[in-house]
Amino acid sequence: MSEMRVGMKGVKEMVVGPQDLASVLGNIGADALSTHRVVLLMEQASRNAIEKCVPGKSMTVGTMINIRHLAATPLGSTVRAEAYLKRVDGRRMLFDVTAYDEFEKIAEGENEHLLVSVDGFLDRIREKIRKAQSKVKGNFIHG
Repeated sequence: MSEMRVGMKGVKEMVVGPQDLASVLGNIGADALSTHRVVLLMEQASRNAIEKCVPGKSMTVGTMINIRHLAATPLGSTVRAEAYLKRVDGRRMLFDVTAYDEFEKIAEGENEHLLVSVDGFLDRIREKIRKAQSKVKGNFIHG
């Protein structure tokens, strides 16, 4: 396993399918790649940049993304997201991210990730589930 360092790069490519269109996600008539899907592609590129550096029993979680979606991309196009690790501050990593289709840059921005313990992350989720289940049971008993 190597050490995370500024300058690491990651990429992720996809072909725009019907499920990736903004029209499918509620923006009726917008038969172009959704911003939601661009964000996911950029997050995946960021993870790919550092995946070999993440220690066992750890993972990264996205904590911030700030992008500008610059151009529409039609169904069937190939899209490539690129991530460049520009800052490492303890467990926090900040990436410059860009995405391109066959014709132009379609998005740019920043993506922040945090290195966390898988067990700790799952423990917090389980606790929320436990609390939600207790709340539901309480509503049935007292409701």
